[in-house]
Parts: sequence; structure tokens; C-alpha cells
Amino acid sequence: MLPIELFWRAADRWPDNVAIDAPGGSLRYRELAGQVAALATHFMTLDPAPQSRVGICAGNSAEHIVALLAVLASGKIWVPLNPKSTQPELRRIIDATTPSIVVLDAACEALLGDAPGTRLYTGHASDSADVLSAVVLRYPDATRPALDLNRDATQAIKFTGGTTGAPKGVMQPYRAWITNIVNQIHAWGFTEADRYVMAAPITHGTSTYVMPILAQGGCHVIMEGSGAEAVRATFRDRAGTVCFMPPTLIYMLMTLPGTSRADYPALRRLIYGGAPMPPQKIQQAREFFGSVVATTYGQTEAPQLLTVIGPDDLADERRMASVGRATWFSEVAIMSPDGRLLPRGEVGEVVARGDLVMTGYWNRPDLTAATIVDGWLHTGDRGMLDAQGFLYLKDRLREVVITGGFNVYPIDVENALGQHPAVHECAVFGVPDDKWGEAVHAAVQLREGCAVQATELIAFVRERLGPVQTPKQIHFHTSLPRSTVGKVLKNTVRDQALTALQTGDQA
Repeated sequence: MLPIELFWRAADRWPDNVAIDAPGGSLRYRELAGQVAALATHFMTLDPAPQSRVGICAGNSAEHIVALLAVLASGKIWVPLNPKSTQPELRRIIDATTPSIVVLDAACEALLGDAPGTRLYTGHASDSADVLSAVVLRYPDATRPALDLNRDATQAIKFTGGTTGAPKGVMQPYRAWITNIVNQIHAWGFTEADRYVMAAPITHGTSTYVMPILAQGGCHVIMEGSGAEAVRATFRDRAGTVCFMPPTLIYMLMTLPGTSRADYPALRRLIYGGAPMPPQKIQQAREFFGSVVATTYGQTEAPQLLTVIGPDDLADERRMASVGRATWFSEVAIMSPDGRLLPRGEVGEVVARGDLVMTGYWNRPDLTAATIVDGWLHTGDRGMLDAQGFLYLKDRLREVVITGGFNVYPIDVENALGQHPAVHECAVFGVPDDKWGEAVHAAVQLREGCAVQATELIAFVRERLGPVQTPKQIHFHTSLPRSTVGKVLKNTVRDQALTALQTGDQA
């Protein structure tokens, strides 16, 4: 079975249910199915080759959902293109995946520049451009395409880094998407009564909720505007029942002026992810929203639901530091550096195997072989399983910083910062932050005789990488601490930064 088949079944079962509630109007399942079949037919007309790539660079909208479903229905591979990324980053992704078709908001035109691919626009565009709403009208009697692809065929290529050097594209197969759908429905009990508030971008974590909600006949609610106030208004006025969001957004919602639990009258499940939430913050969220808070653990290489912990388990304070137990069709274990599986209670690298795991990195067999060993996905995270199988994360072997739900790879920021003529060497790391989960910080050693303000270095990185990957603070060092072989001791640098932040003695 392919993921799109669950949508077709839902459209047949609940044709009159509202599938998408957007500011510009709503779409019922029969209408959505017709548009998806039409656009899928157009995709296959433009490029008949199965498994060719389609990039989508757009904000959350009904048309974005139509385009994503049409990619699934046409047997092509979805390549999400974050409209908040920089032009160089998007160009690297496009050059790596060579999409033959690109769906985009008109506002993203300059961002994509002269990147190749036949373009199809959402919303309103120039008279000479193909507009999605007009294209679907060309195929009023389109039939649902018949696909012949196996469970390991690729459904999506999602990128986990690569703003400098070669990008790293995760190939998510059909089996991983089906596994995610089944686990989401099982974990959260989605039904046709659910109204999912799209508070996070479809290009990121929200995409893993698109199909589970639709498979059960539920509705996706597109917000009017963005930010915490828009989220509150959507829940208050449009009966949102469930949502996935990063912890930083939850914190913002709880501190809005005049806010209360009454602003969320239908909320039954609030799922956070993309960044850790300290136990005290979990307790605060439970006190505000009630027994609806839950979380999951996964990564792009094993999307969203390797483990899950729901409100009942989070009611136990001993579980608040946990990310839950393994979901169906996945094994989660702890491994030693020499490849031994460790018993419960011992700390080591978190590894996983099963249907949720990627098939590999796009055109990177070297990275694939280093990450999937003897069938086990090496997550790069250190953790421990307790006697009941609950997973507790300790730290990360890979130095990824998760800030506001986005992954930031220190090497990318270090490479950008190192391009400044005054920078001799630098080290980038994350520090705990109440708002962002983690904040990106940088320690910098300047070239002899050079002087530069922190604001200049911050602006320098922002221009090259965008706001998410830009350091919130620069710590200047006369000489960075090093090992006996001259390697910068990043843990020492980070500890010094934390001490400076705690004492107020900040460089």
C-alpha cells in the first residue's frame, strides 16, 4: 500500500467532510480529491517519468496541501523547499535533486532565482505563468493515477543540513510514511472530528501530520497570519483540537496578554517536538493547557515517531524527562561504541531499525554506510532505556543545535563565520534557552591585530545563512582552549560560555 491510497479511501468514505479549512474558504474531501487527481495528471503530463522530483517552496496554504498530495498521487518524489531559507541553500538542494517541476508562491520567485524546473504558482501570478488553480480546471474528469512502486521506493527527500558543502538529503521511503501514519493514528486517536491547526510549516514537522489527519477524515485548519496571536485566535475561534509545535511557541502562547485555557476550548492534544522541553516547562504547560501535552522523538532519518509519550505518562513527574517508548514497527536500542547492544539502564548511542528508517542519503552512499550499520540507524544521540522501556536522552554525539524546532549544524555556521577577515578560528555550540530550547552561540578568536564588534559578526552570518542559524551571542577569546594536539575543546568553550552567562560576565 502507498500513502496516497489512504487519502483516496477517506475521500470515498467522507466525501462531504471538510478536509481543509482555510481563510479563503474550505475544501470538502470530494473537491480536494478532484483537485489532487487533476494536478497529479498535470505533473505526469509535464514529466511522465516515475520517481522524478517535485520541489515545493511555499507557505502553509490549501494549495500547498493539494500540491503535496498530487506529488504522492503521481508517484513522484517530494522535495520540500523552505521559503525561509537562503537562496544559496535552496539552490544547493535543487542542484542536488534536479526537480523537473517546482511549485512555489510568487513571493519565492526571487529566492529561487534562475534555478531549473518547470514552475507552477500558487495564488495569483502573472498572466503568462501557470497557476495551480487554473491548471486543475484543465482536467475536470481526471482519474486517480495507478501506481506500481514498491514499499522501499522514495516518497520524499528531506534535507537535514548542507548550507555549506554538499547537502545531505534523507530518502524517506513509502514504508516510512505508512508507518508514520499508522503510529500517529494509534498514538493520538485521530478521528473525523479532529481539526488540526497548522501552526508549524508544512515543509517541516507539520508534514508528518498531513496524511494521518486526512486518512481519518479530519480537517486541516490553515491559520490566518502567523505567530502566537494567530495560533491563539485559530484555536479560540475555529475549534482546533490538535496541534504540533516547537516548545518556543508553547512558551509564547502561555505568556500572551490576557490569555487563559478558555482560549483553547476544543484542544485535546498538544504535541511538542523539534527541541527538548525541560521538566519544569512541561509542568507549566500541563498546568496551563491541562492533561493534553505530549511529545515524540525521531529525526528526519526516522520521521517523527520512533518513540512517543502521551499525557497519561507525562502526569508522572518521573517520566517528564523521557521521550517515551518505541512505537509500532520500530526497534529502539542503546549501543556501545564497539557495536554491542547495552542492557537497560546503561547509557550509549540511541540506535533504531524497522520500517520507519530511511533507505539512505540521496547520492551519498558513504554517509549512508556510516549511518546505517547492520540494519541499525545510528542517531548520533546518547541515551538510556529504563526498565519499562522509556527512553531518556542525555546529549548528542553529533553537534547539532536544535533551536526553535530547527536543526542548526555548527560546522555550517563555523564555515560562514570563518569567512570574515577578522576571524582566526571559531567554535559554534548550543546553550539552553527558555524561549528557543537551545540558542546558537559562537566563541571567536580574532586574527592578531584585528578588531570587530559582535554585531558585525552576527550580521555577517545572518546575510549568508539567514536568521535561524545566526548566533544569538558572540564570546570573544584571546586564545581558544585547545587539546595537546591543538584541537579546540568545544565542551570547555561551551562550559566557559555558560559560566559567563550565569555570572553576567559576558564577553
